Amino acid sequence: MRTALALTLALVALPLSAETLVVDGQVQVRPVSIELPRRGSSMAQVEARFGAPRTRHAAVGQPPITRWDYDGFSVYFEHQHVIHAVAHGG
Repeated sequence: MRTALALTLALVALPLSAETLVVDGQVQVRPVSIELPRRGSSMAQVEARFGAPRTRHAAVGQPPITRWDYDGFSVYFEHQHVIHAVAHGG
């Protein structure tokens, strides 16, 4: 039990990026080879590091969630901070 807890805590602390694939009916995870914005980064930090997005989508919902699309990935913000970045498949 302690080993599982320690492993879970270690994985939560690591910034991991992966893409989920289904091959012959089996789910596999492949590491993403592109850099993605880190969770908690501000919109200004993302734009300074990655440039202007190709598309900015208006905020929706409460709390407001905004999506920026770049070539190869999308970034999701809650208010002004990254909550998730997703690499596009292909």
